[in-house]
Amino acid sequence: MISGVFGMAGGLILMLVLGQFLSVQAAMVLHGITQFFSNGWRAVIWRQWIDWRIIGLYTMGALPALVVPLALAYVPDKATMLILLGLTPYAALAVPQQWALDATKTSHAVACGFIVAGLQLIAGVAGPLLDTFFVRSALDRRAVVATKAATQALSHTLKVGYYGVLLAQVPNLGLDVYGAAIAAAVVGTTLAGPVLEKMSNENFRRWTKTIVLVVGAISIAQGLWLLMKPH
Repeated sequence: MISGVFGMAGGLILMLVLGQFLSVQAAMVLHGITQFFSNGWRAVIWRQWIDWRIIGLYTMGALPALVVPLALAYVPDKATMLILLGLTPYAALAVPQQWALDATKTSHAVACGFIVAGLQLIAGVAGPLLDTFFVRSALDRRAVVATKAATQALSHTLKVGYYGVLLAQVPNLGLDVYGAAIAAAVVGTTLAGPVLEKMSNENFRRWTKTIVLVVGAISIAQGLWLLMKPH
């Protein structure tokens, strides 16, 4: 439900929770599958608002982002993943306003795909940085949600492909776990539609910012605790 309304905030919370109980690889794959269905279903529901030009440019940037991690067969440790996950919303806030990032601009959309898809392979989530490319655009909030959902369906597909197929590290969590996660994602996204329709653009952005900063702080603290605790 949170993911359906606020998009990236729900994905951030889910990744933090999964990171508490699963290995990095298992968390990445389960999160990726869940978020693919959540974002994919959201994109279907709001399909008339999707900006397909942005999707195409985003894809051009996202695919090359696989090259270096794949060449190194890189898998972050859990502490690194949690710290990077938590830093993501703060990094988004640190982006200078004078850069005026805007996903409707060609070069910005390509750069967005490269940065966001690359970070998702390491931190699992990059929604707050994705948001910096949309928050100053002239797009309606429904177009923002729909287009971001489509980009994230793609990015999470790449993440699942990277960890589950290319690195051959598919976690054996059981079909019931995957089924329950997918069902929850679809139901939550569907129920969120009326809530999003009633929410103003101002409230949407304010609540999203508050949620991701709080979750980010918790994630950083947990990552640092893992680094400092004796092994």
